[in-house]
Amino acid sequence: MKAIELLRAEDVDVQMVYPDGLERVLQQGLVDLTPWHMMDREAAKQRLRGLRERYRVKYVPFARRQDNDDIACIDPERPGHVVIVHDFAGEGYERRRDFDSFWDWFRAAVEDMIIFE
Repeated sequence: MKAIELLRAEDVDVQMVYPDGLERVLQQGLVDLTPWHMMDREAAKQRLRGLRERYRVKYVPFARRQDNDDIACIDPERPGHVVIVHDFAGEGYERRRDFDSFWDWFRAAVEDMIIFE
């Protein structure tokens, strides 16, 4: 299995730190939690460009949901937190859900995987 490479510091226009747990999950190959999928660097760079065009907040994406336009992102203004952005929603209406930690998001992603058909 090929490891997924995350966005690098030079790919983003903000100072940010990946939340605890994200790199560990990727190292263990837990990249497909259907309907959630971790994005590789190229896919994340493409999504990042679109986010910059649509929103003032400097979201940094790392996972996408296959059945809608939700993406899991880091909000650099809230280190350690994960936010679900409903991409293409109007400015100010894009934040769908906030998690206090990566592990809180990961637990929710596993729950989504269990009930997804």
